[in-house]
Amino acid sequence: MSKGNLTRRGVLKTGAVAGAGLVLPTYLRAQESGFTNAPTGSTVTLGFNVPQSGPYADEGADQLRAYELAVEHLNGEGDGGMMNTFSSKALQGNGILGKKVEYVTGDTQTKSDAARASAKSMIEKDGAIMITGGSSSGVAVAVQALCQEAGVIFMAGLTHSNDTTGKDKRANGFRHFFNSYMSGAALAPVLAANYGTDRKAYHLTADYNWGYTTEEAVRTSTEAMGWETVGTVLTPLTQTDFSSYITPVLQSDADVLVLNHYGGNMVNSLTNAVQFGLRDRVVNGKNFEIVVPLYSRLMAKGAGANVKGIFGSTNWHWSLQDDGSKAFVQSFGTKYGFPPSQAAHTVYCQMMLYADAVERAGSFAPCAVAEALEGFEFDGLGNGPTLYRAEDHQCFKDVLVVRGKENPTSEFDLLEVVEVTPVDQVTYAPDHPQFAGGALGTCNNGA
Repeated sequence: MSKGNLTRRGVLKTGAVAGAGLVLPTYLRAQESGFTNAPTGSTVTLGFNVPQSGPYADEGADQLRAYELAVEHLNGEGDGGMMNTFSSKALQGNGILGKKVEYVTGDTQTKSDAARASAKSMIEKDGAIMITGGSSSGVAVAVQALCQEAGVIFMAGLTHSNDTTGKDKRANGFRHFFNSYMSGAALAPVLAANYGTDRKAYHLTADYNWGYTTEEAVRTSTEAMGWETVGTVLTPLTQTDFSSYITPVLQSDADVLVLNHYGGNMVNSLTNAVQFGLRDRVVNGKNFEIVVPLYSRLMAKGAGANVKGIFGSTNWHWSLQDDGSKAFVQSFGTKYGFPPSQAAHTVYCQMMLYADAVERAGSFAPCAVAEALEGFEFDGLGNGPTLYRAEDHQCFKDVLVVRGKENPTSEFDLLEVVEVTPVDQVTYAPDHPQFAGGALGTCNNGA
């Protein structure tokens, strides 16, 4: 862990809320024992497990910012952010069930083993009752399994692989972020409208579970509309120079390159592709195009002008004008001086959803929290009406298709929303083939 002791943020304001000195009824107090790290004092500890080093460190840094902001809002500090727009009104700004929120942090290093070790330490040494975070699906799957074994709730951070709520889903784990299938379903119609249905695609894919399912989702959706896949190559997550992977693309008859890369990997591979002149080529009588299935503002900033005109999908964008998005952007921008990324947004939402579920359940017991989240319908958190589906603990909401702006007005104004794909278009059955295998199992309260 990067910090060995509690990082205390926020002071509960005495008398600010009628329930600040809350004493639970006997029947509720009885539930506050018999599970892992049941809080016994006036505070509750949460574990924020994010990449503070490695290829996804930029996302991790923004996640920590959002977590700190959420803690302030839960403890009654600041302007309350999306607590003011959240359709559920259970949260009162007096912590969670009257307990001040404190936290510890860990560095996943974008490595599954390191992420499990830091989460395990936060649970066993620091008494974390809930673990949240991560910017890699490999990390998410590993930590989710650990939390299932330990008997704590895992509120996943930035994880896009189908596996997280597919074959590796767990009863103690929940995902707010969208997934690979949803990206493919949202992107395909936009790509067909802009590039036509007669295309030959070459995929470069990060060699871990997120890359695999994203390639499958995009390949399946584009082939269904008429595209041909002429090459698929796996690239190491640790790769920084992708020049050797671009040369075979030049030697193929592909006229589209799909970069199933994220974070620093995407910045580097896109930069190499542009340096090799791919965007200036004409192949099969068509302008060569590049597609980035999963986009973020942080990636766009890293890639600079290279993102202009390139399509991708995203879970959320700071330019949205709904009340929840505006409230979050205002709070985050006031505290940090710049707009939040989708990584920041999704973990802030997960914090609000967890705290709200505890309040509605009247208990920190993991299985009571899980029951409160399953089938929960809500609005006001920046994605429109959203469902936390009971069958797989996946959130279903609208998905954004974005494109790199041709004429950005600032270093933050790099992407434009070109399509808000309605939730019905990205919804699938729980037993869809891309999510086959695995079972949710039963919730574990732990000790």
